[in-house]
Amino acid sequence: MALEKTLRWFGQNDPVSLSEIRQTGVEGIVTALHHIPKGQVWPLCDIRNRKSEIEQAGMSWHVVESLPISDAIKTGSAEQAQDIENYKESMRNLARCGVDTICYNFMPVLDWARTNLKYTTETGGESMLFDYPTFAAFDVFILERPNAEKDYPGEIVKLARSAYGAMTEQEAELLAFNIIVVTQGFIHGAIDSNVDDYKSKFLEYINSYKHIDQNHLRENLGYFLDEVIPVAEELNMNMAIHGDDPSFPLLGLPRIVSNIEDLKWIFNRQTSVRNGLTFCSGSFSTNRNNDLIKMVNQFADRIHFAHIRNTQFLENKSFYESGHLKGSIDVYALVKALLKEQNRRIHCGRKDNRIPIRPDHGIKILNDFKQEANPGYPLIGRLRGLAEIEGLEEGIRRDPGSMDKST
Repeated sequence: MALEKTLRWFGQNDPVSLSEIRQTGVEGIVTALHHIPKGQVWPLCDIRNRKSEIEQAGMSWHVVESLPISDAIKTGSAEQAQDIENYKESMRNLARCGVDTICYNFMPVLDWARTNLKYTTETGGESMLFDYPTFAAFDVFILERPNAEKDYPGEIVKLARSAYGAMTEQEAELLAFNIIVVTQGFIHGAIDSNVDDYKSKFLEYINSYKHIDQNHLRENLGYFLDEVIPVAEELNMNMAIHGDDPSFPLLGLPRIVSNIEDLKWIFNRQTSVRNGLTFCSGSFSTNRNNDLIKMVNQFADRIHFAHIRNTQFLENKSFYESGHLKGSIDVYALVKALLKEQNRRIHCGRKDNRIPIRPDHGIKILNDFKQEANPGYPLIGRLRGLAEIEGLEEGIRRDPGSMDKST
């Protein structure tokens, strides 16, 4: 049995259409109701309309990415309890429509961070880069977050000062706008592009977490899990937390889904298998202490969804997205481990045996340069990733020495 192939779609505002995605041959769409603000209930009628739209295009919708966690839930503010009740109601509405897996994250302020959205690869494609000294330059010298220097090693601050000194005013503004607005705007971003002083608003947003350290954030996640996992069990629904991207602290804010110890804590807090994981190889790989195959094997029964992409490590915790096969990650071993786990589920009679995957992000190539797309989501670049993963999977499945006979 093959891994279930999906692609992410951002609804009617996505420049890539459902009909184009259908031509790639994927079985499913991964999407969300991006027009519903964080913390509000997803109406049953909106879910049904979205599901019908996808099915009319010849695909299915089983995985939500994401049903976002409000800041009230993450910070434990006065609205926390009501927002969790709203979340539960959204879960029930999704379950009524046959959507059974929810991908979500618990990252404060930024869902993901890159410093260059148009990084040119050696073959002329366009990828995304995270340069740690450049991010530090943004934080310390452009955003001017109070005491930001203390959160970086001295050598990184030195490199950041040099990077900032080499920027024009326009380049510094573009860097800030990309980090704060562009990368977040199509995924329930907090700072709207129409806000005049978006950097000041962003600083206020960061400041709303000033009393939240790692223990506080972890306990707020634990409280959320205590509330929603019993509902997930009742609904036969899988909750799949996504790893931090990148998997180390940024902006002086804590990270709690970055390594094996974090995942142990999460799964010990709620031992139900419904309390599961979106295994994102790109995100977890950014913490270079992580052994990705060890993580997959250790938490295999908790993996309800997987993002597959590769990264190429650079100096100073920097990296760029290098596609799907080539890079610093052993994608062959990763796909093999996922196939083995899916095979194990089938033979032990587990009903939710399928593991949906999607090629995560993609390098812009060919006609991608002529078609608008959200950062990281060019159609042809993702199609190439999908084809590479499918070819790798087929090779693994056909090699009698690589898998159990029962595969």
